[in-house]
Amino acid sequence: MARENNRAPRKQEENDGLIKKLIAVNRVTKVVKGGRNMRFSALVVVGDGAGKIGCAMGKANEVPEAIDKATARAKKNMFACSLLGTSIPHEVIGKFGRGSVLMMPAAEGTGVIAGGPVRAVMEAVGIKNIRTKSHGTNNPINCVKAAIEGLKELRTAEQIAEIRGKSVEEING
Repeated sequence: MARENNRAPRKQEENDGLIKKLIAVNRVTKVVKGGRNMRFSALVVVGDGAGKIGCAMGKANEVPEAIDKATARAKKNMFACSLLGTSIPHEVIGKFGRGSVLMMPAAEGTGVIAGGPVRAVMEAVGIKNIRTKSHGTNNPINCVKAAIEGLKELRTAEQIAEIRGKSVEEING
């Protein structure tokens, strides 16, 4: 007789069409009376490749658990940013802590010119042509959060015209 397996699968990987990028994993130590407690923190960026992006950190006793927590939190923190084709509409500087990231639009075919953590953010959000420069700290957490802050500040000409109650031609002059 065939025996049925009533147990749930160990870990079902859901395919939701999102781009998930692991930026950094840190080992965190807490000194307590009995010795040291080791935990892991993970920084994850989640994007849909079409203008939505979110980032978060997760902490757990094991690395995979920390990554899962960070991914779930990043999905909750997702927001839409304004893109212009495969680049950004205008130059912007994102700041977080002592880190700042200068983002400049680039012509078609330029590619993503960015350092490690910022490159992952740009690829997850779906930007194909951009030039960036990180100033200040090179801490991955601060670089990612500075890039995210910069993306939040992006506005298209249509959005600015709507806010001001004017037409796009009046703004572009």
